[in-house]
Amino acid sequence: MRTVRATAAVAVASALLLAACGAQEPPRTGSGTATAGPASEAAQPAAAALGFTARTLDGQAFAGETLKGKPVVLWFWAPWCPKCRAEAPHVKAAAAAHRDVTFVGVASLDDEGAMKEFVQQTGTGGITHLSDAEGEVWARFGIASQSTFLFVRPDGSTTKATGPLDGEELTAQVGKLRQG
Repeated sequence: MRTVRATAAVAVASALLLAACGAQEPPRTGSGTATAGPASEAAQPAAAALGFTARTLDGQAFAGETLKGKPVVLWFWAPWCPKCRAEAPHVKAAAAAHRDVTFVGVASLDDEGAMKEFVQQTGTGGITHLSDAEGEVWARFGIASQSTFLFVRPDGSTTKATGPLDGEELTAQVGKLRQG
């Protein structure tokens, strides 16, 4: 009986060890988490994912293809999210300081009225915000939770960071968009 348990324990431990070999712990970025892949791995998925259309919160048509070849910050947020609300001033400041970077908020997980109220209350109306009530844009980019940022470099490579990100962390990530 002990031999069977010992053998089973060794088999389970070996399976866990082998499974862990392929996993990488994403590097920490302050209080958020950032992950990045080589440009060749990330460029194709980001380029393909930008082939979407959506509506802005002010009712205008938006084509994700217009973002290709540009440094972009996609901020995935929800109106009721306290982390998102805390980040809003940092996003607003970063967008104002980095006019050569396109900032796009992608709102979901609530109705459009709540999304518009969030933008008005946080003063982030100078940023383009998309209404993604059905989560279609979130799904295209593999976003599973708010607050998440996707930093897209002009070559299409990406870095994903889960929030909250403070102003310093956000500025550091935006600065990296011009590198590589």
